[in-house]
Amino acid sequence: MNFVAIDFETANTNRSSVCSIGLVVVRNGQIAEEYYQLIKPNDMYFDPICVRIHGITPEDVKNAPSFHEAWKDISHLLEGNLVIAHNASFDMSVLRYSLDECRLEYPSFSYNCTVNVSKKTWHGLHSYSLNVVAEHLQIQFKHHHALEDAQVAAQVYLQACKHNHVTSHEELIEKLEIGQGTFYANGYTPARANKKKSKNKRSSLKIS
Repeated sequence: MNFVAIDFETANTNRSSVCSIGLVVVRNGQIAEEYYQLIKPNDMYFDPICVRIHGITPEDVKNAPSFHEAWKDISHLLEGNLVIAHNASFDMSVLRYSLDECRLEYPSFSYNCTVNVSKKTWHGLHSYSLNVVAEHLQIQFKHHHALEDAQVAAQVYLQACKHNHVTSHEELIEKLEIGQGTFYANGYTPARANKKKSKNKRSSLKIS
């Protein structure tokens, strides 16, 4: 099984204020590449609440590259691949806003959310936040470190495939009846917890 897991941390509530990126490339069910980078956001206001969550400060990123610079290193890893994130609606929103701010073209890829996958796989957890799912799976990590979050999201996805006795992404979404999202030039469709029952063509959300 091949896919890419990604995680962003932001400096404040502005979705384009990326201050770190973590990414892992999984090939044949094994982590083959890892990428971690602190990012200097254009908006250098670091909300104290965000700092308490991830521990990144303006001092940490003062010499870091911009998102635009970092994008050159990772865009080819996303293009045409399956992308996984925990609470993917947040990470895909961060990616969209960051690309829009830099006036960069969107890559094309399909994506899925390990929150949706976890809810359909391990019933009855009191929460489906990444740390709770990881604890259930006996995975130890530093929560809100972008690379470690991406690593754990990848492990959660692989464990879900194992738990559901499937060997491909297509089999997993079919068995769990979840809808994958798509990301494409100037638009996206969301990853859904439940596959649409309608036979009508899924509508797309256009980005202005």
